[in-house]
Amino acid sequence: MKKAVVAGATGLIGHHLVQELIRSGCYDTIRILTRRETSFAEHERIDERVVDFEQLENHAELLRGIDDVFVCLGTTMKKAKSRKKFMKVDYTYPLKMASLAEKEKVTRFLIISSIGADRESRFFYSRVKGKLEEALVLLDFRSLHIFRPSLLTGKRQEFRFGEKVALWMSKPLSALLIGPYEKFRPIKGKYVALTMCAAAQENSSGVHIYESDKIRHLAKVLMTNADKKQKEEME
Repeated sequence: MKKAVVAGATGLIGHHLVQELIRSGCYDTIRILTRRETSFAEHERIDERVVDFEQLENHAELLRGIDDVFVCLGTTMKKAKSRKKFMKVDYTYPLKMASLAEKEKVTRFLIISSIGADRESRFFYSRVKGKLEEALVLLDFRSLHIFRPSLLTGKRQEFRFGEKVALWMSKPLSALLIGPYEKFRPIKGKYVALTMCAAAQENSSGVHIYESDKIRHLAKVLMTNADKKQKEEME
């Protein structure tokens, strides 16, 4: 059995991811690094650690003996209130996690980026994501998985007004986003979590990038296969 670490378990994707990792039965220990206590703490396979992400280097031992590290950290400019604070959550903390994981010889590193990630983008958010991706590729992981979801849908623990407006505006257009534009459709946070969990079970090496349309297609295949298996077990 394997051991995993999840950073960012209180967010939309992170919450679904922890549920999926538990359900998968692939890990005997799922260590959650969080800034506050979560509802997962009572589960027998959850090892919850409240940490100060400003002092991650003091928690390197929490990554020792870990097979897979999942990073779902992220914020918004509205919540961060400044570019400097945004950079800390979306660039500095994830890169610190990756550097520590590399030193501890973690096999797989899986992280949430964003559609349009590009260090040359005119949009600050996309530039930050692009710079982070470039920094991660330079590290020595046997397997690096980068997920680039579009606008996320699902029930969050926090209310994001801007996101709600964007979702409302995008609904009429979703059906028109086909072919090369399909990746711009909003995507369920649960789909991203499903795909992350499945990717961690593959014995693949190198750098793997998942655009939003690929994430959606993979998640639907996974759900279809799960439904078939459940029906077969009931027969």
